[in-house]
Amino acid sequence: MHKTYVPKEIEPKWVLVDAQGKTLGRLASEIAKILRGKHRPEYTPNMLSGDFVVVINAEKVHLTGNKLQQKTYTRYSGYPSGLKRIPVAEMLKRHPERVLQHAVKGMLPKGPLGRRMLKRLKIYAGAQHPHAAQKPEPIELEVK
Repeated sequence: MHKTYVPKEIEPKWVLVDAQGKTLGRLASEIAKILRGKHRPEYTPNMLSGDFVVVINAEKVHLTGNKLQQKTYTRYSGYPSGLKRIPVAEMLKRHPERVLQHAVKGMLPKGPLGRRMLKRLKIYAGAQHPHAAQKPEPIELEVK
């Protein structure tokens, strides 16, 4: 009989990703893959096996087609006439990091494990970040 290998504890690394000129959805799927740990040989779906991801230049992310004018984010307060719709162009001006966070969140598993994975994502609008002490390793993603 074969036994299943289950790693005891996986030491996370810190990864630095530059979002300048990258397409939003393709970048988000690569970041979600790193957060889940699917790039590691010891990937386990029910464990927190991914790395920390620091994203810089989130304000310079690229959207294809007419998404800049047509795509909206919708939320509802629960009260009558409490539906709020915010166009992605306005969200990129106000909070550019939320656009990428929303895209990555939709690609992670739902539940407590997915919420813990999302906490490992650090997004910054500009080129500066406060995680220099962790020495994040800059990687180049194969994203157009």
